[in-house]
Amino acid sequence: MRASALRAGGLIILVMAAAAFALHAMGRVWICTCGRVRLWAGGVKTPDNSQQLADWYSFSHIIHGMIFYALLRLALPKLAVRWRLLLAVILECGWELLENSPIIIDRYRAATIAIGYTGDSVLNSMSDITMMAIGFGLAQKLPWKMTLGLALAMEIGTLWLIRDNLTLNVLMLAWPIDAIRDWQAAL
Repeated sequence: MRASALRAGGLIILVMAAAAFALHAMGRVWICTCGRVRLWAGGVKTPDNSQQLADWYSFSHIIHGMIFYALLRLALPKLAVRWRLLLAVILECGWELLENSPIIIDRYRAATIAIGYTGDSVLNSMSDITMMAIGFGLAQKLPWKMTLGLALAMEIGTLWLIRDNLTLNVLMLAWPIDAIRDWQAAL
């Protein structure tokens, strides 16, 4: 069991390292071009957003982990949690690669309030993947009602504080609504 856990952990590190190098090869900077690393970037419309270790969108990635845990538990109930976590990390790495591709960056600029968005730093992407793993771990340890309550609290909290959250992000990428974009931009 211990060897299996170490193997899964090693594969998770390898997948994340491969994603980091792929992101850099795609033109993503390792750290913020400002030259500093900060724990928290609280301004949504600032150059630090999506560049530092954590920002308001970190909550969305925690929720990704909760969702991945639930879906993978339903789809693969007999698979050990460590292997489901590896699958979740692969999914999140895939999202980070897609999110930082020109097609999605351009879509964010056109359809959302992220007019000046240029993509994440590699540091921020690796932190987003780690946040997903934290959400996965919370979902594994907490009762499902508490996990759902936490996810709802994060969605409502970010909606109230920055007028954006995972739900609106997905909606605006898939089917932009001018009234929502205008409401978000008024902040």
